[in-house]
Amino acid sequence: MKNIVLIFLLCSFLIVGCKGDEPTAIALLPSNLQVEIIQTEEEPALVRIEATADNENYFSFMFEDGDQTETKEDDAQAEHSYIQSGTYVIRTRAHLTSSQYIQRIDSITITLDPTSNPSGIPLKGYSTPMSYPDYQLVWNDEFGGTALNQDDWNYELGHRGGWGNNELQYYTRENTSVADGYLTITAKQQSLGGQQYTSSRLTTQGKQSFEYGRVDIRAAMPKGQGLWPALWMLGESIATDGWPKCGEIDIMEMVGGSPGNIANKSVHGTIHWDAGHHASTGGSTTTTKKDLNTEFHVYTMVWEANSIRWLLDDRQYYAANISAAEMDEFRAKFFFIFNIAVGGNWPGSPDNTTEFPQKMHVDYIRMFQKK
Repeated sequence: MKNIVLIFLLCSFLIVGCKGDEPTAIALLPSNLQVEIIQTEEEPALVRIEATADNENYFSFMFEDGDQTETKEDDAQAEHSYIQSGTYVIRTRAHLTSSQYIQRIDSITITLDPTSNPSGIPLKGYSTPMSYPDYQLVWNDEFGGTALNQDDWNYELGHRGGWGNNELQYYTRENTSVADGYLTITAKQQSLGGQQYTSSRLTTQGKQSFEYGRVDIRAAMPKGQGLWPALWMLGESIATDGWPKCGEIDIMEMVGGSPGNIANKSVHGTIHWDAGHHASTGGSTTTTKKDLNTEFHVYTMVWEANSIRWLLDDRQYYAANISAAEMDEFRAKFFFIFNIAVGGNWPGSPDNTTEFPQKMHVDYIRMFQKK
C-alpha cells in the first residue's frame, strides 16, 4: 500500500474588525486538515481518501476525471475508480457550512497495465493445463491460423423462427473470425434477413462428438442487456429424437444485463432432458469483482455416467445426479455449440444501454477422457 501526496494547497480565511466596532462572535473555520490518499497495488485504479480536521461539520471530495468531476460528501472518507492512466486532481474540503470551508488540492498519477490487446481481446485471466492425472486429451482446438477448421466445425445460419426462444439475431458466417490464436464471435446491430441483429452459431455436429469426459473452454464473454452467449452441447440423436429427448448440457450461459447489473458477472450451468415432459436442473455462480468480459475464465464441465459437475476457474459451483433411468440421454454422444444469441425469452431485448458490437473470444476448447 502506498500513500501519495504530491501537491498541497491550504486555503485559510482571515476576518478583521474595524477599530471601535463592538466585538462580534464569529464561527471558526475548520483547521488542521490532513488527507491520506491510499492506492493499492492490487487495485491501482481504486483510490481511497481518508481525511481529518478540527472543527469540521463534514467533508466533500471532488475527483477530477477527464471531462467530469465526481463529488462525494462523507464524514471522513471516499473512494473513486479511474478507468485509464493519467494524472488527476483531487480536492478535499473540510466544511463548516456549504460555503465556509478550508481546502486541500492533491494530484495522483494512475498507471494501469493494458487490459486488452489492440483487437480488444483481454490480456489477463485464468487458464488450465494441457494434461490431468488419469485423463488423456482426445480433442482440442487452440484456434491457430486464420480460419475455422472445417474438419471440426459447422456454421448454422439464418433466423429459423427465433431458434425456439424468440431470439432476434440472424446467424451468418461473417460474424466469425479466427486470428492471433483466438476464435471470435461478434454480435452486431445490423439488418439482415428481416432481423435487426447478426451473430454466429457454430457446431461440431457430425464431426466431433463425445460421451463422458472433462471439457475446458477458456473464453471471455460479451456484455450488455439482451446478450445471451452460450457454450453448450446437444445429443447427436437430435435429428431423430428431437429436443429435449436428445438431451442438452449447457456448459456455460450468461444472460447479460444493463451496466452494473450482476447478470454480467453470472455464469449458469444447466441440463435439459425428457422426463415425459421437459425437465431441467442447474446452478449458477457469480464472480466477485469484474464482469465476465474483462478477462478470460475457464468454463469446465466434468461428465461421468452418474453425474455432471460444473466448475468456474476450477471451482465447482453445481453438480447434478444423472443416474436415473429417465436420464439415459446423458449416456450417449453429444456435440458442441458456440453462439451469441441476441434477445429471446430469457434475456429480453437489447435496450438503449446495450452497446454494439459485442464479442465472445474463445482461446481454446480441450476435451479429456479417462485413460
